[in-house]
Amino acid sequence: MTHIKIATRKSPLALWQAEHVAAELQRLDANVTTELVKIVTRGDKILDVPLAQVGGKGLFTKEIDQALLDGRADIAVHSMKDVPTELPAGTSLRAHPLREDPRDAVATITGGGLGSLPDGARIGTSSLRRIAQLKALFPSFEFVSIRGNIQTRLSKLGVEVDAVILAAAGVRRMGMDDKMHEFIATETLLPAVAQGTLGIQTRDSDNKINALVEQLNDPETVDRTRAERAFLSRLEGGCQVPIAAFATLDGHALHLKGLVGDVDGSIIIRREISGSRNEAATLGKALADEILGAGGSDILARFYAGETN
Repeated sequence: MTHIKIATRKSPLALWQAEHVAAELQRLDANVTTELVKIVTRGDKILDVPLAQVGGKGLFTKEIDQALLDGRADIAVHSMKDVPTELPAGTSLRAHPLREDPRDAVATITGGGLGSLPDGARIGTSSLRRIAQLKALFPSFEFVSIRGNIQTRLSKLGVEVDAVILAAAGVRRMGMDDKMHEFIATETLLPAVAQGTLGIQTRDSDNKINALVEQLNDPETVDRTRAERAFLSRLEGGCQVPIAAFATLDGHALHLKGLVGDVDGSIIIRREISGSRNEAATLGKALADEILGAGGSDILARFYAGETN
């Protein structure tokens, strides 16, 4: 028998994701048993402050990394949009299973999409990526920072806010599609890097576990994730920065869209690039360089200067 301890956050969605991976591992090998190691991260503890004001990378992963390093866990399951581009030495992202819906979804008091909301509508989200893009489209909207799990955020609808925006992947995984009134096209709202993708992190030295976990890889998801995260890495951004990217595949061709935006929505720099999926990381870096050269570097410099004030 092989017993695998899986590190995860405690939210209902994180637990669903960890249990899903556990079931997949047991499907691959009937001799595998699993155990969830539930961990509270710094990001989980700070619920009354927008994450962008907290600062720092790894808000939802640092404590999980430590559990992996000190042996309390054998693998960790992450939402990839929360994972920094640099991992602790001796660990790697070993697998990316098939990506779930990468879009954002919205629930509204009107029962319609964002376009059905009145001027001055209060939109619940703590994502600067969403705020930057939506301010450019709906200048009159006000944005209210809300945190917590899906159920907590939806409970604020009609009480504190007129709409709540969530990652569609989490909504679908929790079986709450019927609570949403619009799934927003990526052309309208470009997703967070690797949104909808899971990452399974392991210790490099655990050959037996690594060989098992690697079987969970979905090749298309791996290449798309590689391109998007190379873009993010080149920009030196984290999950709380107004950066977005989305890669698609057409056979062996990879197409990547990316943007950097001013938080007030006044400037949105969008670019896209295409090439071979075998060069996914190179394409991601090249697109980032193009955006940096088009003014993205100035936007990010202003953002980071404001973040530290």
